[in-house]
Amino acid sequence: MALLPDITAFYGGGDEAARLTSGRTIGTIELVRTQEILRAHLPPSPASVLDVGGGPGVHARWLTDSGYQVRIVDPVEQHVLQARGQGLAAYVGDARHLDQADGSFDVVLMLGPLYHLPDSSGRAGAWREAHRVVRPGGLVAAAALNRYAKLLDLDSPNALDIATTGLRVRRDGPTTYYHDPSELRAEARQAGLGDLGVYGLHGPAFEALRGEERRTGKKDLGAKALETALAAARFADGHPELVVSSLHLLAVARRPAVGTVESS
Repeated sequence: MALLPDITAFYGGGDEAARLTSGRTIGTIELVRTQEILRAHLPPSPASVLDVGGGPGVHARWLTDSGYQVRIVDPVEQHVLQARGQGLAAYVGDARHLDQADGSFDVVLMLGPLYHLPDSSGRAGAWREAHRVVRPGGLVAAAALNRYAKLLDLDSPNALDIATTGLRVRRDGPTTYYHDPSELRAEARQAGLGDLGVYGLHGPAFEALRGEERRTGKKDLGAKALETALAAARFADGHPELVVSSLHLLAVARRPAVGTVESS
């Protein structure tokens, strides 16, 4: 299964790191929430981390600075070169066919691949590979888009199509896949992973923030908006029914330890 050419073209000409680090309130929330949820589940440094689809190294950078041993695998050569330019270990590769040995990492991150695998067999392959290369008892964390959150966006003409099919077909880029949260859990379990939690990264305030961006023309909405949105997202962590309000999801799972029965 080759990488779709439109994915390479879409990411090859832009600055993917800027989405999380440019100072935009929405990007800041995603980065802060990803970090705090991962920190709550990661083993202590210097644990080994395989960052699958790690792009130019936004997450690998803070993990490395925190003492973790990180290796990036990404299908876009420009991302790999950008990561190497920061002194990070990065290699071209495909989430569905990893070169790493069985059980060779303490943690596997998939913070991008699932968006771009609209075919269920491709997603299943990525999950299986994550299960294979993480050690027994190790952590797998995967990001996904939530198909129901677009229903809260009054300016989205294709929200019903996304909620129904999970697909967003774009003119300016690759087809994007949106998960049902229960489907995300099912995929992880089918790969043999257990002890699963699904978190909303942006939380319930995402579309309100987007609406404020449109109204004001600003990307940085200020400290008050940031803290209010973060508080709402953290509150929602204790109320699983609110996960459908968050556009970005983060699933956290573990490969069963040796001596336990893996799910099927």
